[in-house]
Amino acid sequence: MFVDQVKVYVKAGDGGNGIVAFRREIYVPMGGPAGGDGGNGGDIIFEVDEGLNTLMDFRYQRHFKAKRGEAGMSKGKHGKNAEPLVLAVPPGTTVKDANTGESLADLTEHGQRAVIAKGGRGGRGNIRFATARNPAPELAENGEPGIERDIFIELKLIADVGLVGFPSVGKSTLLSVVSAARPKIADYHFTTLAPNLGVVETKDQRGFVMADLPGLIEGAHEGVGLGHQFLRHVERTRVVVHVIDMASSEGRDPYEDYLTINEELKAYDPTILERPQIIVANKMDIPEAQDQLELFKEQLDDNVQIYPISTITREGIQDLLFAVADKLDSIPKNNKPIDEKPERVVYRYHPEASGFDISRESDGAFVLSGEKIEKLFKMTDFTRDESVQRFARQLRGMGVDEALREKGALDGDTVRLLDYEFEFKE
Repeated sequence: MFVDQVKVYVKAGDGGNGIVAFRREIYVPMGGPAGGDGGNGGDIIFEVDEGLNTLMDFRYQRHFKAKRGEAGMSKGKHGKNAEPLVLAVPPGTTVKDANTGESLADLTEHGQRAVIAKGGRGGRGNIRFATARNPAPELAENGEPGIERDIFIELKLIADVGLVGFPSVGKSTLLSVVSAARPKIADYHFTTLAPNLGVVETKDQRGFVMADLPGLIEGAHEGVGLGHQFLRHVERTRVVVHVIDMASSEGRDPYEDYLTINEELKAYDPTILERPQIIVANKMDIPEAQDQLELFKEQLDDNVQIYPISTITREGIQDLLFAVADKLDSIPKNNKPIDEKPERVVYRYHPEASGFDISRESDGAFVLSGEKIEKLFKMTDFTRDESVQRFARQLRGMGVDEALREKGALDGDTVRLLDYEFEFKE
């Protein structure tokens, strides 16, 4: 089964907790703090495996969680860092944050890696908080939470050549003739429900990958038919082979077909039409095809080479393959201009977002929310008084107390943060 779109949940590992410990050894009076830091949580990493050509592995498992780091140990020992969770994806995979739409990765080459969710750092042990004023602190941090997010994974096949055209013009038959691929072929529309890949080799031993894409119809870029679902696979191709039913076996005008398909490609992505396009006049074994071809050439304004073929008699197939191979040889694989200027990096100032927000619920409770304040809360060990006092100082330093007063909070009012409740004290 071909799977090229999937939404999954990933959760990087939390950092291990730092601990409170003291050195207690004979002949070592006042040994001092000795609590080590926790280990870092595991990252979620995507790695390209060229042996894969579908996202099938993500179809039945939609949740991925990395391990958390080990807690710190006594004698100042650091907890073990967690191993990253490495997930294999096929070449051509793009990853976006499902909530923000932010692009996280575009993976195209074998072995290429990208960190999709960063693991949390380990919490600091009490050895890190020792100062001249407090040489024996009973204070340690919990591990930082790992990043968790819903992501949208999309596969855009990486093929050298993409076959486009209306349904039943002979794209699948052409692929089956020139390669070892065996796509489904039948006498009805939308026989091809998923892209098919085939490796083509010419008689002079030049090879390339050809993709047979599901048939396009008018309105494909808006989701009509199967076009909207599979047009993305044309984005990666270096050469577009436009297959046209020159015999008008379904009563359509070949020239109108040509214009319609190009309009759909342009509406989806205008840059597709900037790539080399080869026109294939198929079904030339049918008597009416020759007259239609002459009329088509008269109507065609563009100076585009047309290759008449018949997938039944195999006529013209070798000339087409040589033309495609020659065109690919003239195009650099990275598809970038030779005189490309060095990339410029522009740094812009973005004011730091507020670390917290305050809202009020129907029962009168004040609700604190925000990424920064929630992370501080999760990294605080509330079983120790010094940690609680430190958290209170952090809130005061962020301006939470003053903001609550401005919102009308009075002594004894309820303040909520995540699933916990506090009492506001003046």
